[in-house]
Amino acid sequence: HPESGSIHTSLSHCLASPTTPTTSTRHPHTMIFRRTAVLAVAASALCAADAFSPGGRSSPSREALPLRSAPPASAVTSASPAAVAPAASGLVPPVDPSDPAVIADMQSKFETFVYKTYGRYPITITSGKGCVLTGADGKEYLDFVAGIATCALGHGHAGLSAAVSSQIGRLHHVSNLYLIPEQAALAEWLVSNSVGDKAFFANSGAEANEGAIKLARRHASDRGITDPVIITAVDSFHGRTLAAVTATGQPKYHRGFTYGGKMVEGFEYVPYNDVQALEDLVKKIEKTPLRHRLQGRKRGVAAIMMEPLQGEGGIIPGTTAFFDAARSLCDATGALLVCDEVQAGMGRTGKLWGYENVGATPDVFTTAKALGGGVPIGAMVARGQAADVLGPGDHASTYGGNPLACAAALAVARAFSEDDLLTNINARGDQLAAGLAALAAAHPQVLGGVRGW
Repeated sequence: HPESGSIHTSLSHCLASPTTPTTSTRHPHTMIFRRTAVLAVAASALCAADAFSPGGRSSPSREALPLRSAPPASAVTSASPAAVAPAASGLVPPVDPSDPAVIADMQSKFETFVYKTYGRYPITITSGKGCVLTGADGKEYLDFVAGIATCALGHGHAGLSAAVSSQIGRLHHVSNLYLIPEQAALAEWLVSNSVGDKAFFANSGAEANEGAIKLARRHASDRGITDPVIITAVDSFHGRTLAAVTATGQPKYHRGFTYGGKMVEGFEYVPYNDVQALEDLVKKIEKTPLRHRLQGRKRGVAAIMMEPLQGEGGIIPGTTAFFDAARSLCDATGALLVCDEVQAGMGRTGKLWGYENVGATPDVFTTAKALGGGVPIGAMVARGQAADVLGPGDHASTYGGNPLACAAALAVARAFSEDDLLTNINARGDQLAAGLAALAAAHPQVLGGVRGW
């Protein structure tokens, strides 16, 4: 208790767990943006735990809470543990997703029970190995999607599987109120291999970008700016949460989510790689309208937030001139340069971070997707003053940086560090560039140019 300093006994809720040989085949998906314009194809249970107190189990200093009785042995059947419910619970047990009958009815189940936010192909994937996916019908697919730029080590990677299996058997989640060794190790790796000084962990790219947006606004507020503006690019993509989708410079994603015709205020858009347009917009934003000044308000640029390479925007690499201008404008105004590395980062451009390709030094960058190799995790990494803007209570994430997610990301980090994935990424990128260029030359009526780094 924060006031008395005591630790109350409690029951814990936990997830019940049921009792050609080249580097390119080992890590097939670490090249999506290397010169190519891409490509397509728990049940939770209440677990009784011993009550605890500062004196340990059954501490005489405080009476322990009673434990929930375990179901009698007679109630346990040979069915899958996840499908067994206490006889008196009244709950419908989950179906076994590996049951052939369930798989055969998958289309119907999605139509009936799953929210239709995706246009799904009628394919049920049941397993994967390396860059090959296998459907329920036994048909194999070469996976060019990689879980939408996430499965950097492919499917069934031995190191990733071992790390996740070991961690979940030891400790899969604790609160960020405590020190988490795996989180500290991952933060150190990110900082050691980037321009950053501190890392904050979330669960996705959108959440990492939300963190960067909040950081930029707080930093602007600390500078006396009451009306902070974040500049992003036309045709950008920064996520699906409300502020992140507002930052996304594509009106089609804003439709139906406005209030009074407006999205979250404080965002302006500029054509990507247009230096003059960026300079003009910064100049405009830095002038507070008279009526606002009379109200004691001050407008200013909080951040320039850009993808080093636009993914959804059409595989458009950023130019050095554009990012040099962005850096100079941030230095002149006190704004933060934020690089969204969610898709371009973790080696997808031939370098660990996309900003390295344009010679930029961001104050903040975000990463997710391939960071966990397919296990959900995101991170916001900041340097200099930006690394000290947020304090306790300013931002948080329940699952962010938990032991399981960080163990997965550490396995990915080890693969990058020890297996020299970047060399393979560049080799596969050159291979794809040559092959795609030949196809484009042979079929000019169908294919355009080949873009990327």
